[in-house]
Amino acid sequence: MHDTSIALLNTAIADEIAAVHQYMYFHFRLDDLGYAPLANMLKMTAIQEMQHAEMLAERILFLGGEVEMKVGREVEKIHEAQAMLDKAKALEQESIEMYNKFALQCGANADSASKKLFEDLVAAEEGHWDQFDRQSDFVKRFGERYLALQSFQAGPPEGGAAQ
Repeated sequence: MHDTSIALLNTAIADEIAAVHQYMYFHFRLDDLGYAPLANMLKMTAIQEMQHAEMLAERILFLGGEVEMKVGREVEKIHEAQAMLDKAKALEQESIEMYNKFALQCGANADSASKKLFEDLVAAEEGHWDQFDRQSDFVKRFGERYLALQSFQAGPPEGGAAQ
């Protein structure tokens, strides 16, 4: 009865898991570059994407479906902060467009709760896109020195001593 919704929800889980992997990769690389504030932002976004996957899985189980834990895409190995932000914006834009379509499909299939879940996810992904867009704009305007200065102002790394 809810086969279409379950398939859409599982597609969305694959998208969210891929985002978690990509954003954690970015987190590791940015942290290694010494850009702690941006690295932490990507880590927190990955955690939010994980929570999205959990909400989707709960809905699938409620509908009596099986949760497919597939990853939607491979992690792209990107090493420059600006390119990471551009990729993150593109991923969020893809999710926004996909979830809007999924919401309409669920509504057309008389599944209002899944429709609302997708609408809520659109709002969350738009927030992520905006966050990445702002950071991208700052890096474009001020260069990667902006990230270095941000990290310097954040203080010494955890466990590190101030000089």
